[in-house]
Amino acid sequence: MTREEIKEVLPHREPMLLVDEAVKNENGTVTGKYTVRGDEFFLQGHFPGNPIVPGVILCEMAAQSSCMLMADAVKGKITLYAGMNNVRFKAPVVPGDTVEFNCAHIRSMGPIHFIKAEGRVNGKVCVSGEFSFALIDGAKAER
Repeated sequence: MTREEIKEVLPHREPMLLVDEAVKNENGTVTGKYTVRGDEFFLQGHFPGNPIVPGVILCEMAAQSSCMLMADAVKGKITLYAGMNNVRFKAPVVPGDTVEFNCAHIRSMGPIHFIKAEGRVNGKVCVSGEFSFALIDGAKAER
């Protein structure tokens, strides 16, 4: 999937759309990629002269890539984090890096979906964990 095709699935838009491309693999997993350009809002001040992608942003990249596992179910929904387990950060991600996320569906319980994801840069693990999110109707998300 291209970035434009991803926009047909995810409700996220710039500057919070953090998947450049995604591929559904034959084994039922998804691989999502994001290239850090260096001009992203989250690098401003994190850290001056030594920009490093914040861990929470890596988790968001993983979650957005994971949503491509259930693209048909995600369309027209709002995706909300429900939890994170066993998240580990192994290496920094810096401008110029392309993070490749491998995501696998663990299970679903009603509107809650559980995903295992691992992000790598040049084959080296930078982040891994289990993420859960809820799919809700957009109208229900309104206050």
